[in-house]
Amino acid sequence: MHDYGAYLVANTASCTPRSTLEVIEGAVAGGIQWIQLRAKDETAREFFELACAAAKLTEGKAQLLINDRIDVYLAARAAGAAVNGIHIGQKDVPVQLARQIIGEGVIGLSASSDEQLSQANKDAAVIDYLGVGAVRATPTKKDHPTPLGLNGFARATTLASLPCVAIGAITHEDAAAIRAGGGAGMAVVRAICNAEDPQQASAQLVSAWEAAK
Repeated sequence: MHDYGAYLVANTASCTPRSTLEVIEGAVAGGIQWIQLRAKDETAREFFELACAAAKLTEGKAQLLINDRIDVYLAARAAGAAVNGIHIGQKDVPVQLARQIIGEGVIGLSASSDEQLSQANKDAAVIDYLGVGAVRATPTKKDHPTPLGLNGFARATTLASLPCVAIGAITHEDAAAIRAGGGAGMAVVRAICNAEDPQQASAQLVSAWEAAK
């Protein structure tokens, strides 16, 4: 199974007062190998320009995924940026169509309920991994489903045929429980975006994940 390790969701609104690019630069330096760029408040043009700039920092070092906006991903790719795929949710374009549109490239899908996990199993041929959560309630996603808890996440991994990345107020202290529960990675927003030192926080998450093997 693919190991997604410590995974950063670089949510633009969570990075202040730093720039999102500073946070990404720190995460890459700290050893994070999967970064999803999430920009809910930016225009398509702003998101596109941010994706192109982020790709310069991640190219050859980390995989860069675009959250929700398939148009931004396609535009960045057309502009020659090293973007590696998309992460979409249940309210976005159906995943089968997303695969037709993007062709090659990573597709991550958010899934949490039994029904969503069951549907993802049917669509497994076109999905690379699932983002499963929220493990705990989190202010970065206002409309998150009822928190699953670490036990609920472990149960989800037994129902899913795809690698599951935990998300939702995760810290480095959760690494062992997530791995023991069958997780393929742990995604964080605030643990890196709000850290005093994003590089140090990233390195701590990476080493906690490795130590939990």
